[in-house]
Amino acid sequence: MSKPESQQASEQDAGNNEAPLEIAMVGDLTDHESDICEKLLSVPPGSECTLYINSPGGSAYVAISLTSIIRIRDLKVTGIVTGECSSAAIWPLAACQRRCVTAYSVLLFHPMRWQSEEHVQLSEAAEWARHFNNLEQDMDQLLAGMFGIDLERLLPWIHPGRYVSGRELAEAGLAELIDLQTLH
Repeated sequence: MSKPESQQASEQDAGNNEAPLEIAMVGDLTDHESDICEKLLSVPPGSECTLYINSPGGSAYVAISLTSIIRIRDLKVTGIVTGECSSAAIWPLAACQRRCVTAYSVLLFHPMRWQSEEHVQLSEAAEWARHFNNLEQDMDQLLAGMFGIDLERLLPWIHPGRYVSGRELAEAGLAELIDLQTLH
């Protein structure tokens, strides 16, 4: 027997009042890409979710993929750095509408790094280097744009590479500072 229309509507309304989905982005992005993508894709387009981040980074391509999912699906993400958010993990954080850090959060900004297979031909290596240089410049510009700042403000953190505390990120106006001592 089917449920009355009013009961179905109230159950749907109750579902809309649920807290936003919480997603943990923990560890190397490359190792956990499939799981994180699946969880982001389970958030309805235009909806809210919370992304807890403790990651040393990973592949730049994984980072841009996760960032693309957040932006293309217009997800209203609150990113909370619970520990480390370094290297490629910074891009998904920058894509968040709201960014939160603690004084103990740490973020490593640095130029992109790349690796190649051992047995690569010189011509392939030269093409990869050209491509990677262009990608690095484009990604730096994208990162600054997502943070809503001029690239010139971000470059001293990226080159030659700098650890930035959560407090510094908040003082730069790029995140909100969560005071762990005042939380109950």
